[in-house]
Amino acid sequence: MIKKKEYKFWFCTGSQDLYGDEVLEHVARHSKEIVEELNRSKMLPYEVVWKPVLITNELIRRTFNEANEDENCAGVITWMHTFSPAKSWILGLQEYRKPLLHLHTQYNEEIPYDTIDMDFMNENQAAHGDREYGHIVSRMRIERKVVVGYWKDEVVRKKIASWMRTAVGVIESSHIRVMRVADNMRNVAVTEGDKVEAQIKFGWEVDAYPVNDIIESVQAVSDADVRKLMDEYYEKYMMVYDGRDPDEFKKHVAEQARIEIGFERFLEEQNYQAIVTHFGDLGALKQLPGLAIQRLMEKGYGFGAEGDWKVAAMVRLMKIMTEGMEGAKGTSMMEDYTYNLVRGKEGILEAHMLEICPSISEGPISVRVKPLSMGNREDPARLVFTSKEGRGIAVSLVDLGNRFRLIINDVECKKNEKLMPNLPVATNFWTPYPDLYTGAEAWILAGGAHHTAFTYDLTAEQMGDWADLMGIEAVFINEHTTIPEFKRDLKLGEVFYR
Repeated sequence: MIKKKEYKFWFCTGSQDLYGDEVLEHVARHSKEIVEELNRSKMLPYEVVWKPVLITNELIRRTFNEANEDENCAGVITWMHTFSPAKSWILGLQEYRKPLLHLHTQYNEEIPYDTIDMDFMNENQAAHGDREYGHIVSRMRIERKVVVGYWKDEVVRKKIASWMRTAVGVIESSHIRVMRVADNMRNVAVTEGDKVEAQIKFGWEVDAYPVNDIIESVQAVSDADVRKLMDEYYEKYMMVYDGRDPDEFKKHVAEQARIEIGFERFLEEQNYQAIVTHFGDLGALKQLPGLAIQRLMEKGYGFGAEGDWKVAAMVRLMKIMTEGMEGAKGTSMMEDYTYNLVRGKEGILEAHMLEICPSISEGPISVRVKPLSMGNREDPARLVFTSKEGRGIAVSLVDLGNRFRLIINDVECKKNEKLMPNLPVATNFWTPYPDLYTGAEAWILAGGAHHTAFTYDLTAEQMGDWADLMGIEAVFINEHTTIPEFKRDLKLGEVFYR
C-alpha cells in the first residue's frame, strides 16, 4: 500500500514598513488568524503554515528558496494585506519552483462605514496591494491560481482546498515512476509517446523490464502468503462459480493472489508507483494479471493496459490528488468499448478485458473466472461489478508529436439499463457532455485515445490547472462545447503550443 505524504502549504503575507510597526503587528496578527481559521475549518486537505510578514527583497527571496528546499512544502499561498511594492518580489518569484496561489482577500468583510478613516484605508488595502503584486506575476509570466473572495467564505475555502490537490499533483508528478512489463501493444498508436519529453515535462520515469524479471518475484511468493490473501478474497468478495468446480475455480483465483503479492513486492523494492502490462508478452505468467491489477490500483498504484504508460501515470497522479478525500467515489483506468445509440438513451459502455479499479464500484463485487482469448493463457480471475452513478471526468493525455495535449471531458455516469449476465467484466456506462454526438466528435477531433484516466472526485478545472502548471495544452469538452468553437480552440492551441 502506498503511503500518503503529509504535505503543508506556506501562507506568505506581503506588506511594507511605510505605515509603521503597529500596522505590521496588525498585519501579522490578522494573517495568523486567517491561517488558524483555515486550519480549524477542517475544509482543507492539508495544513496551512503561517510565515512571518514579508516586507523586503531579501526576506521574500529567502522565504521562497526555503519553500523550494522544504520537501514537505507543496506550495505557497500569497496575500498582500497592505500595499507591497512588487519589485521586491521579483527575485523570489524568479527562483521559486513550486505551485503558487494568489489569495485575493481582505481581513474585514464589510467596509466599516461609520469609522473608516485613512489609517484604516492604509492598513486594509488588499484591493490595491494585490493588484500591484498580480501585475508583476503576470509580467513575469508565472503560472498561478487566483482565488478571489472573503477568507471566511465557504466557497473560497473550497477553492483553496481544490487547488491544494492540484498542487500536490504537480509536486508528486516528479516522483512518479512507471514500470513497463514488456513493451507496448504492437502497431497501436495511442499507447506510444515520447518518454524523454514526458520526463522533461512531468518528471515521470518510465522504465521497461523483461517479463521474466517480475516473474521471479511472483514465483518466490510462498503458499502460506497466497492462502492468507485468498482468505481475504473469499471474505471480501462474492465467488461466482459459473458451473466450475469450486476447487478448480480456487486454483485460478490463487494464481491472481500470487501475482498480486509478487507484483506489489517488486514494485515496492524497485520504487515504482505505476505499472503497465501487455497481453501479448506474458512470458511464464500463467494468467493475464486481472484481479491482481485491480487490487493494486485500489491500493493507489497507477495502471495502463497494453503498455499504455501515459494512462498509468495519469491514474497514479489522479489517485494522489484524491487521496484522503472525504466521500471519494473512486478513480480508475477506463476504456471506451461500445455505444448505445438509442435516442434518449445514448452513452458509452466503459470497461476493459479485466483491469478496472474496484474503488469506483457500487454494490456487490464478485470474482469470476472466465476464458479470455487475449494472451493465450489459462482463464484469469477478475473482479466484476458495476460503477457508481454521478458526474466525473475522463482524461486523455496524448502525444501529438510536437507536444502533449490533455483532453478533459465531463461525463455523467448512469445505471446500466439492463443486466449483462454474459459480460464478465467490470463496467461503467456514461454519457459525455454536452451529449454523445458532440462529445465523441470533439474527442476524436482532439485526438483523444480509447484509454482514459477516469475519476468521480476531481474537476476539469483542477486537471486544467495541472496542465497549465506543466506547460502543456488542455482542451475541455463540457456542457458548453460546440464543434465550431472547439475547432477554433484546437487551431489556437496549434499556434500557441507549437
